[in-house]
Amino acid sequence: MEKDRVRAGIAVWTVVLSALAALSVPAAETTFPEGLSLEGQALAGLTLEEAREMAEGWAQVMAGQTVVLEVGDESVSTTAADLGFRWENEEAVREALSAYENSSLVKRYMLTVDYQEDPRDVRLETSVDDEALRAFVEENCKGLEATGQDATILRENGQFYVTPEVTGVEADIEATISALQGAIGAGLDEPVLAKAVTKEDPPRITAQALETIQDVLGTFSTDFSSSGAARSTNLSVGAGKINGHVLMPGETLSGYDCLQPFTVANGYQTAAAYENGQVVDSIGGGVCQIATTLYNAALLAELEITQRQNHSMSVGYVKPSQDAAIAGTYKDIKITNPYETPIYVEGYTEGRRLYFTIYGQENRPAGRQIRFESETLSVTDPGAPREVLNPSLQPGTRKQVQSAHRGIKSRLWKVVLVDGVETERSILTTDTYNASPAVVQVGPPLPEQPALTQPGASPGGGQEPVQQAPGDGTTPTKPLLPGGEDRPHIPGGMLPDPQAPEDPQPLEPETADPQEQPKKPGSSAPQPLTPETQPPEPGGTTTLPQPWTEGTTPQTQSPEPGGTTSQTQPLVPESRTPQVQPQTWGDRSSGKTGAPSTPTLPEATDLPDPSGQSGRQLVPTVGEER
Repeated sequence: MEKDRVRAGIAVWTVVLSALAALSVPAAETTFPEGLSLEGQALAGLTLEEAREMAEGWAQVMAGQTVVLEVGDESVSTTAADLGFRWENEEAVREALSAYENSSLVKRYMLTVDYQEDPRDVRLETSVDDEALRAFVEENCKGLEATGQDATILRENGQFYVTPEVTGVEADIEATISALQGAIGAGLDEPVLAKAVTKEDPPRITAQALETIQDVLGTFSTDFSSSGAARSTNLSVGAGKINGHVLMPGETLSGYDCLQPFTVANGYQTAAAYENGQVVDSIGGGVCQIATTLYNAALLAELEITQRQNHSMSVGYVKPSQDAAIAGTYKDIKITNPYETPIYVEGYTEGRRLYFTIYGQENRPAGRQIRFESETLSVTDPGAPREVLNPSLQPGTRKQVQSAHRGIKSRLWKVVLVDGVETERSILTTDTYNASPAVVQVGPPLPEQPALTQPGASPGGGQEPVQQAPGDGTTPTKPLLPGGEDRPHIPGGMLPDPQAPEDPQPLEPETADPQEQPKKPGSSAPQPLTPETQPPEPGGTTTLPQPWTEGTTPQTQSPEPGGTTSQTQPLVPESRTPQVQPQTWGDRSSGKTGAPSTPTLPEATDLPDPSGQSGRQLVPTVGEER
């Protein structure tokens, strides 16, 4: 026991003497004991200054360390310094190294014992700049992207051709940045390697979806044989801009968006259009017939009609309430695909007819048929022609520059039949069309001239005086007629009532009423109307007194804007059935639909005046109905 006490005392004095001896050693020569290291390298025997130099050397090595990013089959590299390298715990490292030297002898002894029992490794904490790292990743991952492509479908020569989709590949920037940060954070004592992360960009439209497009859901056509070259061009150009559109489930097609801008550069020409109750010249005139034809095809396909407005005045290529107008964004035709499979819109012109067909996958019940019936509720007479003085015309001449349009109130019925039995009847729309009188340009009044007598005739010989010719070698334009009436001369001897409205264009000229009276050769006079079909007084409104059957609609079917009208045939009531006119059928049992025949209208004219300018004015405003 006594020996142990002695030994303990000797150890204490040894420590004390060692500490006293250490006090006599200069501070610059103080070295670190065993058990302390920097980044895994021992600091034993090194002074504080040497340890600090080692730490700074390590920081420089880390800053210059190579950082490699694998992008696909290629690799790009940079350095930690270029990425904004930072030594985050520099002060903490300096304090850790200084702790031994700045301690008392007793504290150093205790630290020495601690380092031996539990070695300590001082680590350098580093980082890079986040913005610099993101820029490096984004710049070098551009080549990794492969743009995906939707599957496409094209109809040629009666067949559909589908081009498969291409799945896109793009870099996942956020995931790549995270991977690179993790690799750098694991240590910069050796080169850093990370791999760019990619993700697939699936196509919106697949070939599998497009291959379901096989059946005709609805088809409709309208006639434009009365159109001039400019309007015909507009129909062909406009139909081509809609042709080939694919609508995925829930997608909407806007006729205006497809067709605009209405400019010469976009392929359109100047033709007639409606504006503020007048016929005016407009670039793109006629495209309302495109909207109308597409509208009826969409009805037969039972698509959702998101937007549709009727014309301000009636048109001649469809029956009332079956038209659709386009006027800027205020009037548009918008159709939406309500089905779970895509649909394909086909539009083209052929043989002076405009066609639209909706294709898709037929899932409606077999034996189900639909038809649409136009019902005229009332007709308003346009009133007497409106005369407009045109000083450029020859004196006494008259020129009609706009046809009359009767006002019409109508509605459209949708009728559903299953196995030939009507199961549903509903009103789709109720529309009003404004009445508009004919517009006639008149020249200045004829100058007063003395009456001439026939050579050899005595003043009392009973011969009628005749009007002197204008003196320019032309036929008198405004002869005095028997009875003293000062009215224009009409070939054939008929004198039209100036208060009577313009005669309507027959809807079905190929199926004229069997009771029609033949006309005498050389006469353009209309045949007598039955009492039930006498026109109303100018400006009046007539509610039809009795039902009418298809083909005997008693309202004016106005021609397309700029077109001309011919005399109507007698309209004779044939039955007491409601005045509705079946227009189109969709036969679900056969998978096909039929389009009704439409009238062949006379050729439209641009009505140039003698000055070489058009009789209609060109006013390109957004309110035009083309």
